[in-house]
Amino acid sequence: MKLDGPAKLLRIFLGETDKHRHVPLYEAIVQQARARGLSGATVWRGLLGYGHGSRVRSAKILDLSADLPIVVEIVDEAAKIDDFLPIVDELIDQVGCGGLITVEQVQVIRHFHRR
Repeated sequence: MKLDGPAKLLRIFLGETDKHRHVPLYEAIVQQARARGLSGATVWRGLLGYGHGSRVRSAKILDLSADLPIVVEIVDEAAKIDDFLPIVDELIDQVGCGGLITVEQVQVIRHFHRR
């Protein structure tokens, strides 16, 4: 599939310890995105952050058990992202965790594959 031109970027902010049926929530989201044919997903692990509760989470050596911030990013056609949002919402509801979901318009300049 070739992706170019207008698209949407879905960002999901979670905690590292959020689990869906004993699987990290970020992994469950990526598995669902792949199963539904979205173009790809990337998971970022943050070094430092805080959310609604204002509890700072950090990767400092003295805080090894920290619940580090996680960001899942998925870029695809607007319709595919829109169709995927209820699935993400349901996963997060099942876990009962906090988080943040954002969507923004992006312009795909080049979508390339390994030869």
